[in-house]
Amino acid sequence: MRLVVDLNRCQGYAQCAFLAPDVFAMHGDEALLYNPHADDTQREHVRRAVAACPVQAILVEGLDEAVGASAASGEGMSRER
Repeated sequence: MRLVVDLNRCQGYAQCAFLAPDVFAMHGDEALLYNPHADDTQREHVRRAVAACPVQAILVEGLDEAVGASAASGEGMSRER
C-alpha cells in the first residue's frame, strides 16, 4: 500500500492522525507527517482515515477493489459545489 498526501490541500484537521496514528501524525498544529509505505496491517485504519479526510487530501494505491470502486464513483465522499 502506498500513500500520498496532497500537503497543499491538507488543512491539518488531523482526522487521519486520530484514526490511523501508526501511519499519520501531526507535528505541531499544522504539519502532517506520514508513512508513505504503510504496512498492510494498517489497511482498515488507513481506509477510515481516507474516508474521514474532509478535504480529500489522502490518495492510496493498493487498497482493495471495493474501496477503489467507491472512491472512483464518489461514494462516501462530500464534494464542494
